[in-house]
Amino acid sequence: MNTAYPTLFSRLLLGVVLLMQGYGKVFKWGVSNVYNNGFKAYEETFLPEFLLKFTAYFTSYGELICGLLLVLGLFRKQAYLVIAAILLIVSYGHGLVSPIWDMQHVLVRSVFLVFLMMVPLNKDRYALDQLITSKSKE
Repeated sequence: MNTAYPTLFSRLLLGVVLLMQGYGKVFKWGVSNVYNNGFKAYEETFLPEFLLKFTAYFTSYGELICGLLLVLGLFRKQAYLVIAAILLIVSYGHGLVSPIWDMQHVLVRSVFLVFLMMVPLNKDRYALDQLITSKSKE
């Protein structure tokens, strides 16, 4: 079975979604505005402010950087793990404020991520790190 094209599509789609979200948070809104408009509500919880600020920066830059890495097909395994951490953090945070919240964004990204994590890295033939590795073996 050829998994190269579905894997490429899934990696590019997830990468573009994360890249554009991270780009918007870092360059359009600014992470301090992301914190003030999205994370301030969490100050009402038991989470300390320094952890909330770290999380705002980690998730914003993580989406930007990991999205770019997925589009390029570089450091995929590491990017998958960071994205998984981001999705877990987001899910926990939203659940803290409202036990019943709209999961449509997290769920779709999670499905693509799980699929990508299940595909062996060498089956993603159109990733840059795969191309570099195969060229160095020649």
